[in-house]
Amino acid sequence: MKRVTLAACVVLSAASLYGQKPQPSPMNALAEQYVKTVLALGRHDADYVDAYYGPPDWKKEAEGTKVELDAIAGRARTLRADLKTVQPAATADEMTRLRWQYLDRQLSSLEARVRMLKGEKLSFDEESKALYDSVAPTHPESHFQAIIDKLEKRFPGQGSLAERYATWRKPFIIPKEKVDAVFQLAIKAARERTQAHIDLPPGESFTLEYVTNKPWGGYNWYQGNFRSLIQINTDLPIYIDRAIDLACHEGYPGHHVYNALVEKHLVRDRGWIEFTVYPLFSPQSLIAEGTANFGIEVAFPGQQRIEYERAALFTAAGLDPKRAAEYSETQALVDQLSYAGNEAARQFLNGRISAAETAAYLEKYALYSPERAQQRVKFIETYRSYVINYNYGKDLVRRYIEGHSGADPARRWKAFAALLSSPRLPSGLH
Repeated sequence: MKRVTLAACVVLSAASLYGQKPQPSPMNALAEQYVKTVLALGRHDADYVDAYYGPPDWKKEAEGTKVELDAIAGRARTLRADLKTVQPAATADEMTRLRWQYLDRQLSSLEARVRMLKGEKLSFDEESKALYDSVAPTHPESHFQAIIDKLEKRFPGQGSLAERYATWRKPFIIPKEKVDAVFQLAIKAARERTQAHIDLPPGESFTLEYVTNKPWGGYNWYQGNFRSLIQINTDLPIYIDRAIDLACHEGYPGHHVYNALVEKHLVRDRGWIEFTVYPLFSPQSLIAEGTANFGIEVAFPGQQRIEYERAALFTAAGLDPKRAAEYSETQALVDQLSYAGNEAARQFLNGRISAAETAAYLEKYALYSPERAQQRVKFIETYRSYVINYNYGKDLVRRYIEGHSGADPARRWKAFAALLSSPRLPSGLH
């Protein structure tokens, strides 16, 4: 996650986006108004506009005139009403129907964000449904306790399980002076694997930076023109598994590839201007985060990941490669506690527990260190129900991709690339 202002983004002229201006049409006119409405809301919510690379005049217009929230809500309602008058027939091609559904649902999400900014209180599940077109499943504490009981047997001894787990994990920290070398190796491998299956736009690239004092671990700032700025937060120790996780999630075949393919196939090839703006608190984020997380498994499935980490990354980091399988197996078990983060956020945002109790919940049921738990609470305070996009988004994407590809790796890559290049909604993954 990150915060990005409009001024940080590269914008392109309509001519550079399409070669020539797109032909006027009712949908294109509504799409233009949608983009301008998103930019207007960005003046009230600094986190809302995640990326923009559309016509620069629209950005200047948004910066020059601050439209009140009530007027923005009115615009969105009018746009949705107008959109209903151009709803495509059931016989229209799938991409045309998906485009219409996407624009309608993004506008609905925008309306919900306006209501929240005006002070409306939504429950965790109401908020995630309104913003991200999804409600994540709930899990009782007994669900996590059953997993914790298995981990207790792996890490016997004194102190809390989280403390014992942290002690066991220390030998897998990448030394600070070797972080960049390890990440560069992981990025190179992730790109090679992605490029073997997906036609990447010519000239795509990203810049990698290391930063501090952020509530997130890594973030992709998409710049337009097939370029990204990827930042890695070094506030906390970086463990060896994070190299592949972040190389894939933020880069290949995750956020960088997703944004580049959207720009290539939807903006440049089809002239769909609405995709030049990315509102963070919208259904688009569940697709973006879900594909970024599942993309790790697509690029490095099962044993292939263990073998690559053992042969390349452990050695580059100066860690014991003989422990690669042990580490991977344990992390797979710990990852089953992922939804504890959702439950912590759900209880906190529903007013059932305090910030301190949320951190304690994360330490107990997600095995977070105190420092990481505090960082996660800050994340939840800032981004709220966005947390479902990572794990539930991943699960929805996995089920969708596997349902369209089976166990065949080539078909899985093909289905994955098709999803990245489409305007499919989270509700369309069920």
